[in-house]
Amino acid sequence: MPTNTLEPTRTPTPIFASCTTTLNLANENAVVQLINAERQSRGLHAYAVQSQLRAAARVQAADMACNHFLGHTGSDGSNVRDRVRAQGYTFSWIGENYMVSQNPQTAFNWWMNSAPHTANILSPNYTEFGVGYIYSSESDYGGYFVIVFARP
Repeated sequence: MPTNTLEPTRTPTPIFASCTTTLNLANENAVVQLINAERQSRGLHAYAVQSQLRAAARVQAADMACNHFLGHTGSDGSNVRDRVRAQGYTFSWIGENYMVSQNPQTAFNWWMNSAPHTANILSPNYTEFGVGYIYSSESDYGGYFVIVFARP
């Protein structure tokens, strides 16, 4: 008998529209530096950069750019937990921020002026993160930042 429930351990497969994207490591690294500098200025430990979390962040950034949407739910119905599990990462805590901008400082400032996003940036519950940045001239906003925060 068919059901409408989703299998909680499914592996997401984003459906990308035909879209040309570009990674920008300088933008990703700038956000890493801004966040860790802010954390350290408040006496908090710096987050370690984690490659599987970065990959999950890039997947969501590309999905939003190519499929013309904004949100924490992917075009395939995936959430951050699904995308991180698909990268082979096991977590006890997980969170995600996103922002459309081509400027790391602008994105950071916006997050720091939004209580839920600031809470992720300053959370003592996370130890690692991955920052993804995707640019597409074919997208609605150009640049898409996604940060995935986690604790193994």
